[in-house]
Amino acid sequence: MAMNFEQARLNMVENQVRPWEVLDARVLDVISRVRREDFVDAAHRQLAFADLCLPLGHGEVMMKPVVEGRVLQALDLQSTDQVLEIGTGSGYLTACMANLSGQVTSVDIHADFTVAATQRLHAASIANATLITGEAVNAWQPQGMFDALVVTGAVATIPARWLTWLKPGGRALIVHGQSPVQQATLLTHEGAGRYREETLFETDLPYLTHAEPPSRFVF
Repeated sequence: MAMNFEQARLNMVENQVRPWEVLDARVLDVISRVRREDFVDAAHRQLAFADLCLPLGHGEVMMKPVVEGRVLQALDLQSTDQVLEIGTGSGYLTACMANLSGQVTSVDIHADFTVAATQRLHAASIANATLITGEAVNAWQPQGMFDALVVTGAVATIPARWLTWLKPGGRALIVHGQSPVQQATLLTHEGAGRYREETLFETDLPYLTHAEPPSRFVF
């Protein structure tokens, strides 16, 4: 029997995302409209709406729908916002943010992710997202500053250079700490190099390349 994707999407929103305290009407609307099944590998299409992290390759995963919902809600994106995403992955979160903001710049270390996500965004008629292949932990440097920054993988510690890319009033949502109990944290730039920090929830994501905890030697 063919899967009813529209019903599955509705069930995901009403039975997973909304009960996890995602109540922002704009966020729920965009999750209801963006076709998540078009942003997963064909082998996992039937699992597109499951409460699971789906494998993307290179040891990375697509975040659970509930986590994506909480991320979008916390960022509180506005139609004029310039957004930076570190870790394009499947391009699904990119698509959602592009629907909520003015422009999204997304950078990923894996060229095959960038190519596939570009094709998916084009098929979804999304024109306000620019995808770049680059290593953003240590090397890549943006040309401008941003109203919002989101990182789709974990980091052991937050690179200080990322916070300098935020405009005053800008928000950064970053998952950091030690697996399996990492903290999703919202940092708001209050000006003059000051950042207000709010821990939102616990989760567990694979680390970005070059952002893993240092190896521990056991004697």
